[in-house]
Amino acid sequence: MIDIGEDGRTWLLSGPTSSYALRLTDLDELLHLHWGPRITLADAESLAALPGPPYRPFESRLDGREEYPVEGGPRFVRPALSVRTQERRGTEWRFETSFVERHADGDELRLRFADDGLGITLHYRMRGDVVERWVTLANEGPVLELLRADSATWTLPERDGWRLSQLHGRWAAESRLARSPLTYGEKVIGSRRGHTGHQHLPWVALDSGASEESGEVYGCALGWSGSWRICVAQLPDARVQISGGAGYDDSGLLRLEAGESYTTPVFAGLWSDGGFGAASRTWHAYQRAFVIPDADQDRPVLFNSWEATHFDISEERQRELARRAAAMGVELFVVDDGWFGARTSDRAGLGDWAPNPDRFPQGLKPLADDVHALGMQFGIWVEPEMVNPDSELYRAHPDWVQFQPGRTRTEFRNQLVLNLARPDVQEYLWEQLDGLLSSAPIDYVKWDFNRCFTDAGWPGEPYPQKLWVEHVEALYGLLDRLRAEHPGVAFESCSGGGGRIDLGVMARTDQVWTSDNTDPLDRLAIQHGFSQIHPARIMAAWVTDSPNAQLNGRISSLRFRFVSAMAGVLGVGGDLADWSEADLVEAREWVELYKEIRPVVQRGDLYRLRPPEGGLSAVQYVHGDETVVLALLQAQRHGEPVAPLRLRGLDPNAAYECRETGEMYRGAVLLHHGLRTRLRGDFDAAVVRLLRM
Repeated sequence: MIDIGEDGRTWLLSGPTSSYALRLTDLDELLHLHWGPRITLADAESLAALPGPPYRPFESRLDGREEYPVEGGPRFVRPALSVRTQERRGTEWRFETSFVERHADGDELRLRFADDGLGITLHYRMRGDVVERWVTLANEGPVLELLRADSATWTLPERDGWRLSQLHGRWAAESRLARSPLTYGEKVIGSRRGHTGHQHLPWVALDSGASEESGEVYGCALGWSGSWRICVAQLPDARVQISGGAGYDDSGLLRLEAGESYTTPVFAGLWSDGGFGAASRTWHAYQRAFVIPDADQDRPVLFNSWEATHFDISEERQRELARRAAAMGVELFVVDDGWFGARTSDRAGLGDWAPNPDRFPQGLKPLADDVHALGMQFGIWVEPEMVNPDSELYRAHPDWVQFQPGRTRTEFRNQLVLNLARPDVQEYLWEQLDGLLSSAPIDYVKWDFNRCFTDAGWPGEPYPQKLWVEHVEALYGLLDRLRAEHPGVAFESCSGGGGRIDLGVMARTDQVWTSDNTDPLDRLAIQHGFSQIHPARIMAAWVTDSPNAQLNGRISSLRFRFVSAMAGVLGVGGDLADWSEADLVEAREWVELYKEIRPVVQRGDLYRLRPPEGGLSAVQYVHGDETVVLALLQAQRHGEPVAPLRLRGLDPNAAYECRETGEMYRGAVLLHHGLRTRLRGDFDAAVVRLLRM
């Protein structure tokens, strides 16, 4: 809901529990008024009537108060917008008009400003308690350069002290939650790698004393899959602002000719007074309702052949794996890397998206038909944005990659990055992928991205740095086009694990590959961090072999591996040919159990009962009358009992039956007996189901 003041210069956006208010002064200064608990329009106008800060030498009365600080004028904070023309640098805007566009899924407020031919439109939309913000820049005058164009600047209320939460990591150790006091100055996170990156997820949260269950939490998340930056600044007067957008540096995003425009990605924010848990549940509900395609449809249990075969692929071996997977109850069979071109190792074949004639002499259709006959869907792995120098594509078009003239073309994993900003590259990939999806009954595509940008050049292009933005826009366009032409095909975002996870790519994919690390113990911390912002519905998690030969050699029980992976979208990735008959029978039982609890896990509200810090960790999902608890015991000292768990999100006046033991519980129950009898040693795990009676 959007309310507008009588003079048309105060705006109030309200959700179920929160409000966001802003005010335009007579000097066309757009000031932030409120972000927090729900208020009325009269409250917002009272805030607007309060006097501004007193004059202080060497300080600006605008700093820390503006909705979208531009470069130029009496400002010293980091600008959200930096523009350069041939004559000057900076912006001196004037207000033109406001407009509210009504939508069933959230009204949109547009505030339009102008500066010498540059139209600047600030967009606001409230979806639930999440505020979406973005900016459109339309050039109607001489050519100009966008040095920086952030999506939004968020202003927090004054508090005694702030704590910053972020998700950091590296390959195979993504999404590690870190919390630290915020100090004066700027804290900057981001990626200069051309993709979202393993090092940080584009999300921050700030609190001043919140816990998992109580306290105010402010969170912001950027929907962009290229290089990005989020800056959290505590100003000299202790005010805090958060700015973020595409691009890492201020060296130039795009050049806009007359008639051209640029729309920033969405930078979403929320306020919650129910602690980190309630903030996460609000993020999850928002993504299921407004971001993830077909989020009301549960994702199938998949098998991926990579760890079983690596590049040693044959059609018959894939069939044998498919038969074993189908007997286990798997619903989607995925052939990973090695099915195309001369792809017998990672040194050749990328870019040549036709089935290897020696391995698949009649193409993929016979195998896909056999997989379908077993009752499963069929999927494949691709990495369209990359090319091996040893490929037919590169030999024909060496100029299609990103490179700097006269410099060595840096290879990672023996591959180069295609310049997706080029229209001819876009059209080639469309023809290859559309033809591939039309040649066989393919239901699923795992879209990988296994290296970062390094030599991001474009010889002959007058403004080569535009490829940093246009590569991502072309990726989005290609995914959108493929989804429209092949609506029955699901897509997974992967980048060497969790290197491309953000709200932008999630709007175009059905799930994401969380990490290449499938060790069930390591995954607990990764999944704990991931859940701070993203829901289980999109979090792919696999059960693989033990010992974990891919990473650390750790031995773990099949029970522990399955319960760890059942916290998201369950998959299996081990070499089933080496599994014993007893393991295959047990695995089928776990898959059957997961299918029973899947609607609760993938669609339910998440409660983090105990973090993975050693000992017992547990998560709880609540959906309708059903509750599921996944409990994992990492280690237990002799004589120490399993600590009871207090469940959350239940009706205190209702009775609940434990489906495993038949015990009856009421209200905020403590799961004690059931866990004590089922968790008996290191690396043990249990699934507990409660049904409201």
